[in-house]
Amino acid sequence: MTDCSKFVHLMATMTEVPKRKCNCISCELRNVAFTNLNDKDINRICEAREEWHYSRGEIIHREGDAIHDFKYLKHGLVKLYRVNSDGDEQIITITRPLEFVSNTNVFHETHYRYSLSALEDSDVCCIRLDLIKELIEVNGKFALNLISVLSRTSENIIALGLEIRQRNLAGRIAYVLLYFANEIFRSMIFDLPVSRKEIADFISMSPANVIRTFSDFRRDGIIRSTGRTIEITNINKLEVISRRG
Repeated sequence: MTDCSKFVHLMATMTEVPKRKCNCISCELRNVAFTNLNDKDINRICEAREEWHYSRGEIIHREGDAIHDFKYLKHGLVKLYRVNSDGDEQIITITRPLEFVSNTNVFHETHYRYSLSALEDSDVCCIRLDLIKELIEVNGKFALNLISVLSRTSENIIALGLEIRQRNLAGRIAYVLLYFANEIFRSMIFDLPVSRKEIADFISMSPANVIRTFSDFRRDGIIRSTGRTIEITNINKLEVISRRG
């Protein structure tokens, strides 16, 4: 395959969602971060945004890519991660719909410090960063609210990492399963969006220990699993393990 054909193939796999009538005014995100913008400014955002669809496993941006847009996740599930010197991924967080996948660093850095990829089919809205900066400069209430939302996101990422790292192996896996059930899917039955290897990277444990702990949980009647599908069958016991961890 020539370089030209490779480029054409790449562009074909990352397709922009067909243009639809703008619904930014009624978008749920407006109640999260854009409450202090009037309809005129919301329409400006609508005109300056692009909505992109990414298939499971597709890279949204890589560490080191130039920052041009302010991104939020409209639909799907994505992971924020870094690749260490050994080539292993370190998952930093998993983002659910109507959360920002851009953070405060977009305002003071020119290139991404982390990579972002889709864990399932996902739609990402990209708003021109220069427009967001312009609105921040002229609208103090919008600026304060947006920075507050982004700061809470950063604090949640830090808190998640601390909660995981202060637990032992079983406690870490119990905590992650409860995080998926309560925070991501809001269901006791869900398709695990990451592999056992990715869980191991997320909680800083070996894949062998993760697999063994899953087997222990199944043996003890705490979970049932078929392929990627997990069912938490004894949430009380799982919560005890998480707390004791």
